[in-house]
Amino acid sequence: MPADMRARLGPGAQAELPNLVLAAAGCAGAGRELAQFVDVARVGALISKSIMAEPHTGNPAPRLAETPSGLLNSVGLQNPGIDAFLQKREVSF
Repeated sequence: MPADMRARLGPGAQAELPNLVLAAAGCAGAGRELAQFVDVARVGALISKSIMAEPHTGNPAPRLAETPSGLLNSVGLQNPGIDAFLQKREVSF
């Protein structure tokens, strides 16, 4: 008998994922990019980049700064806005 890999989220299991395989924001775009590699319907969840009500160009350059301890970034949640995202379902940021 196969193991039950479902994940129940929230009080009273308000949401249920088929498994805990999550495609991280940025790696999977809006999900279509993964279709050539995996059946997207079998992935537990797709995590999208931030999408706001209105389009946002993000912060002006420079967006990155090197420090002795690593790298700081301040991209500023660049996104096309929810209407453009839903219309195209696949938007280049």
